[in-house]
Amino acid sequence: MTDLLTPLHDALTRARHHGADHADALIMRSQNRSAMIRQGKAEGIRHAEGLSLSLRVFHQGRVASVSGNDLTTHALDQLAERACAMAQAVPPSPEDGLAEHPLIPLPQEAITKLDLFDSTPTPEIDALLATAKEMEGTALAHKGITNSSGAAASASTHDIALATSAGFAGQYQRSGHSRSISVVAGTGPHMQRDYAFHNAVHQADLHNPTHLGDEAARHALARLNPIRPKTGFYPVLFAPRVSSSLLAHFAAAINGAAIVQEASFLKDKRGAALFHKGITLTDDPTLPRLAGSRPFDGEGSATLPLNLVENGQLNHWLLDSRCARKLGFPTSNGRAVRSGGSVRPGLSTFYLHPGDHSPSALQSDIKEGVLLTELMGNAINMLTGDYSRGGSGFMIRNGEIAEPVSGITIAGNLLEMFARLIPANDLDLMAGYHAPTIRIDHMSLAGD
Repeated sequence: MTDLLTPLHDALTRARHHGADHADALIMRSQNRSAMIRQGKAEGIRHAEGLSLSLRVFHQGRVASVSGNDLTTHALDQLAERACAMAQAVPPSPEDGLAEHPLIPLPQEAITKLDLFDSTPTPEIDALLATAKEMEGTALAHKGITNSSGAAASASTHDIALATSAGFAGQYQRSGHSRSISVVAGTGPHMQRDYAFHNAVHQADLHNPTHLGDEAARHALARLNPIRPKTGFYPVLFAPRVSSSLLAHFAAAINGAAIVQEASFLKDKRGAALFHKGITLTDDPTLPRLAGSRPFDGEGSATLPLNLVENGQLNHWLLDSRCARKLGFPTSNGRAVRSGGSVRPGLSTFYLHPGDHSPSALQSDIKEGVLLTELMGNAINMLTGDYSRGGSGFMIRNGEIAEPVSGITIAGNLLEMFARLIPANDLDLMAGYHAPTIRIDHMSLAGD
């Protein structure tokens, strides 16, 4: 691992020299390889490397940030001088500043136990092409699969280092691997498309190419000859590949930035019971071998598990230091994420705890309903919670999965949907799903 803390400390020293009261800096070094196959031929090969340093300075209640990719002494001095000059010219922003309680020092074991870096050799382009070709070949071997939208495999490594003038300094590595495939079943106006994918920190945790090819083919074939059910109100099951989208809407509504701007339908709901008793939603940055985990947040604060919802009650907003100050909290809850010089509240591994019943048990008493396996569009009103999305999936008849459906629109209000939400017991974080199958009764469905 390349030492990135030395240039960070140099940048901070130079920022203080040019007049900054405080400063923090982030370096990210990345390498990415990806390969795509379509109809057995290479269609996209990419090998990219990147390096960026973002410096954020604070001066008399003002903040400015700049970025560069040159870590030489002269370049860092120029970067710091420019940032400090900008900070003297912008309007005051008194809530901006360093975290109140940075993590000092960062124990190495806190990084090691997360197991975020795969030390096995990163696959070369030829190996990625072979993986993609195997996925596609497996899928196309299924009778009824008529075309491929492509199969892809990628691998990446990232070095991340953060330091602040308050004394925090931390550096770690993370890796990422992904495989995906999309295929078409049928011909002419009866064609249906579906996909399979998997992302993992370690290569050993990835689903094998044959598994993914088979999965994509089965899903596409199962969607042939869909119907459109009659417009009405139905119980709806969200399969794990789409149920996480409900968590994303919830997370956006409890984001501190949205609460500060009063741009959320949950802005007055902290402390309220939004879900059934027994429902827990946790953001946990400490889970090993998961892409969302991290040893420190974007401001150098400690990262600890946090039950945002416990026993159905909303207990916390997602807070970075700025939003915490804006909302009158003494400190952030370690949820700062950083993209360059921009810091905002965000998530790590946010998941809905599983329920007590299997998916088949959840659907067993449904006389007529819908299992959603794909969602399209995003007509969500974050001020009111009104929800409307296109979808496809399968009818449920007398407790059993029946014929495929497509071209439908489901609608409701997220507050009402949360109150009726029932989770199944099939949560699988290693598969990349952050919610189990979810049942929500009495949703509006627009069909024929």
